[in-house]
Amino acid sequence: RNMKNIRTLAAAILLSMFSASYALAEFTVGVSAAMAFIEADGTETEGKQNEVTQRGITHTTPVGSIFVEMNDVMGSGLSLGIDYIPMTADVSDGLSRTDTELSVTSTATNTSLTRNQKAQAEIDNHITLYGTYGIGDIYLKAGYVTADLTTTESLATGSSYGNADLDGITYGVGYESEIGGNSVYRLEVTHTTYDDINLTSSAARAGVPNNNKISADLDVTQVKASIGYKF
Repeated sequence: RNMKNIRTLAAAILLSMFSASYALAEFTVGVSAAMAFIEADGTETEGKQNEVTQRGITHTTPVGSIFVEMNDVMGSGLSLGIDYIPMTADVSDGLSRTDTELSVTSTATNTSLTRNQKAQAEIDNHITLYGTYGIGDIYLKAGYVTADLTTTESLATGSSYGNADLDGITYGVGYESEIGGNSVYRLEVTHTTYDDINLTSSAARAGVPNNNKISADLDVTQVKASIGYKF
């Protein structure tokens, strides 16, 4: 499945709905600032003897985004929107380790080889297509998320894990109130669950028949404040 094609198609459908309903709809455009609490749990399966290492990472990072939405579609209380994060978020917090291997030479002398391994992964091009349903000043939110996962690891073995497309679902609850005139502010809490990530290293270590594999599960909770203008 090509996530970039799905992303383009979903955005086109949403924009078409905006255009078709423009004369009757109210729109909100705005900016948001959030704190993102990232949780990642992963396993690495070594090519040698299928040794499995598990690791969990928690990381907190500020996130900014812009959004546009069509409000109260056909008087239903349902709003449809698109949110874009024009920045990159680190999801690995600079995870690193040092591996030391011992071996015996032909002269029965012990030798050692030390490798510094640094794992790094970032999320960018993060787009959320969402709907909200208002109940007074409170609204419920659910949506579909796409993003790019870029790995920028530094591995002494010379291997790399490449990049991947991410998709997931988001849901949450928020509060909206008018500031004055056509301006509004919002406070919301959302949780995003991404599909499992599966990556295979580009090369195996010397003398090892299989490439290393990584699988990871990523979840992000955001506490967000937004300011918007309705027109």
